[in-house]
Amino acid sequence: MKFSRKLGKLVSRESHRRAWRRAQRSIFRLPFGPVLAATDLNRLREIQKRHAGEKYADVDHWLRVNRERVQDLKLHRSRSQRVLDLGCGGGYFLFILKRLNHSVLGLDVDREPLFRELLDVFDVPRVTFEIKPFEPLPDLGQQFDWITAFSIGFDRARGAQSRWGVKEWDFLLADLQRQLAPNGKIYFAVNPLPDGTYLTPEVRDFFLSRGADIERERIFFDNAGGALARRQNRQL
Repeated sequence: MKFSRKLGKLVSRESHRRAWRRAQRSIFRLPFGPVLAATDLNRLREIQKRHAGEKYADVDHWLRVNRERVQDLKLHRSRSQRVLDLGCGGGYFLFILKRLNHSVLGLDVDREPLFRELLDVFDVPRVTFEIKPFEPLPDLGQQFDWITAFSIGFDRARGAQSRWGVKEWDFLLADLQRQLAPNGKIYFAVNPLPDGTYLTPEVRDFFLSRGADIERERIFFDNAGGALARRQNRQL
């Protein structure tokens, strides 16, 4: 019975937060007109037609998905930020941010012609790099106010079912600390595990121990730059 009550409270809290985000999107709207201004829409339509049937070729759908991401992180109503997006794909998220006068950089592998064409038409810069366990990110020449990653796929090998454990995530967070500005934030959105959950209990506890706010697939570190640096100093 106690477990049922705790589960009910958790579900209720998550439902409330999702409802509040939807309300915030309605209150603080982000119209597409200014975002798409001066964009080559004919070229976008050509790309969409040429890659019809591919998951990320539905431009309208993915622009709307990423508009919600921008709204949920309140980046459409903040001062200019430096944003690094890990696994940036076709750059939809960064394209919207760039139109809002944020400084953006994507990081991803270069395997998909569709992504290459989208990044080009969106004029979104990308560093080609594959994130692997226990390998540091390249020196990107700057520090970022935000580091984001959506629908994460780098936490498992291609075609593998096993996911990163605590050690792999600990290494990545420590490495990201050097890429973050002192008050920088980290936001991850992970894909579900085969059983429908999003994190193993061990990984969830690890993220919580690092000060994360977790809601289903959403993992948010507020002031991650300062928090991770302080933890690193304590460990030294």
